[in-house]
Amino acid sequence: MDACAVQDDLVFDVGAHLGEDSVFYLRLGYRVVAIEANPELAASLRRRFSSEIAAGRYVLVEAAIAATPGARTFYRNEKLSVWGTTQPAWAARNELLGTKSSALSVQGIRFIDLLRQYGCPHYLKVDIEGADMLCIDALSGLAERPVYVSVESTKTSWEELLGEFDALESLGYTKFKVVNQLRHRSGTFVARNGSSFWYAFEPASSGPFGENLPGEWLTRAAAVSMYRRVFRLYGLFGDEAALAKVLRPLPLMRALLRRVGWYDTHACRN
Repeated sequence: MDACAVQDDLVFDVGAHLGEDSVFYLRLGYRVVAIEANPELAASLRRRFSSEIAAGRYVLVEAAIAATPGARTFYRNEKLSVWGTTQPAWAARNELLGTKSSALSVQGIRFIDLLRQYGCPHYLKVDIEGADMLCIDALSGLAERPVYVSVESTKTSWEELLGEFDALESLGYTKFKVVNQLRHRSGTFVARNGSSFWYAFEPASSGPFGENLPGEWLTRAAAVSMYRRVFRLYGLFGDEAALAKVLRPLPLMRALLRRVGWYDTHACRN
């Protein structure tokens, strides 16, 4: 195993998008390694965080996480940039939902190689549309692992969801929270240096992490139980549900869709 010590002042933002999460991590006082495959979004990140890049507080890696290094096809969604993906099945799903994608050739990089280069983070946030578990699986090669991790969990395959929890538990993660990504409350947060600041989360952000998350940490069984309700709601009112397509224009339906949302699983090591 790689003897890669956890760096308490480091966060990995995998799937940085427009920097909605990076800016929060920087405000907390962390250094950030951001990974973004979409060339247009990467260019935007370089502009937004130019001063932090110059100061060495922000590292931008323009690449797609992949099982092996080399060129990869990235499907850039022409309507919703958050739906960019390297997974053909996800691009096909997005087209069925009314959004088209254009195929680009981008550089692929193994996540373990990024960990070896930059170190093991205190917190690992992953949101890369269908490829999140490539990052989680790479942690098995480390002698030490992040204290906190989060991934966007599946809502369509119960077997895959249980596989996510199996992988996290095998890495030593025993406490979990299920977080609706449409509901991040503004509030006061404490930075690493002890100072407090008010923060309102940008749209499409992953929100707080670690002990800044509301609610109690759950056992695996309790977290899985919460996902049973999520799966039932998604089956009735989710993106591809026939009932949702008929009722989507109604105000009540919009409220139900907000409840369905999409969910991140946060995990903590003891």
